[in-house]
Amino acid sequence: MNRMRIATPYLLGLLVPFLLTACAGSGTKRSTGTYLDDKTITAKVEAGLAGNQDTSALQVEVETYRGVVQLSGFVDSEKSKDAAEQVARGVAGVVDVKNNLIVRSNKNL
Repeated sequence: MNRMRIATPYLLGLLVPFLLTACAGSGTKRSTGTYLDDKTITAKVEAGLAGNQDTSALQVEVETYRGVVQLSGFVDSEKSKDAAEQVARGVAGVVDVKNNLIVRSNKNL
């Protein structure tokens, strides 16, 4: 039992730095906190799109990486495209918005 009391601080000393670096981000990977922040931003943008009369949450795909929101998909008008971008820009934590929405032409339908 006495050996266990002596070994425990040493094991914790080795384990804590490992756990801290396991959650850290790198140049190409997000930290756990950044990942969760991005998921929260995505959810807030999607909720904003669903609550906006000029946008359709079903038509717009939202992805977030390090605070940069990418909007993709097809919308029915330039007004919808602009409204979706404004909704995304209005969410706290958004660094930038890449609006890759495509306006469908009704002429081809």
